[in-house]
Amino acid sequence: MKLLPALLLLASSAFSAEPITLKLWPGGAPEKPGVKIEPEKTIVKEPSDGVVRLTNVSDPMITVFKPEKPNGTSVLVCPGGGYGILAYEHEGSMVCEYLVKHGVTGILLKYRVPKRDPNDPSREPLQDTQRAIGLIRHHAEEWGLKKDKVGILGFSAGGHLTVMTALHANERTYTTDPALDVEDATPNFAIPVYPAYLVSKEDPYKLLPGFEVTEKSPPMCFVHAHDDSWSASASALLYLEYKKKNLPSELHIYAKGGHGFGMKKKGLAVDHWPDRVAEWMKSMGYIP
Repeated sequence: MKLLPALLLLASSAFSAEPITLKLWPGGAPEKPGVKIEPEKTIVKEPSDGVVRLTNVSDPMITVFKPEKPNGTSVLVCPGGGYGILAYEHEGSMVCEYLVKHGVTGILLKYRVPKRDPNDPSREPLQDTQRAIGLIRHHAEEWGLKKDKVGILGFSAGGHLTVMTALHANERTYTTDPALDVEDATPNFAIPVYPAYLVSKEDPYKLLPGFEVTEKSPPMCFVHAHDDSWSASASALLYLEYKKKNLPSELHIYAKGGHGFGMKKKGLAVDHWPDRVAEWMKSMGYIP
């Protein structure tokens, strides 16, 4: 676990002050009876592929990276990893670093992994995003944030979690605490990046149940690659559901990029997806 503090310390040099770390569940995260998780650890692959992987997370938290001149907008960043690990750097801290350059407060979420229930892998992570958004809004004044400009961005499984949070923010499976939660935990906007699990690999041209868009669904900006093993049709189909209801949304599908590119540079057009997202945020008024 020595790698993670060093990673955050290195990243913090781009920010106005040391990051703020806050536990989501001071009294312990709600777990189903009988769940036992091994101690949290960083997985190191040999030879190294440059990906920082965390697993066995049972004490979830947020790390708040504040820009020198915050513009009031914040984004909760959800790394991917198949609900088994968290790709904590190229889909996490590096994203926060990019957001901070635009005056946006990046809030890195360390949510619970691995999955507790294979049939409902997002149950505990969704609890974590619901609680995280409550904490962000409770601390908004203290952190120089606006309660109506709280977004969420996630990759792969974290992209799935982003969509679940946007569409099911107030469907709780835990007892809420008024001091930590808010009645409406819906994010004000959402940015799913190559979201997984929205369609099945057997039938990638039909959204799975649970992704129904309503008039209250927040604006979304989708990013995907055409050659992704998790079909870009998922983002396109959800975009069409937004279009049917004439809700604000934007869709970027790149010809090449594969899956899991995050903030890695590949020498392809997909490298510039963060700039397209920043442009969308500006057009929506989230970045002045």
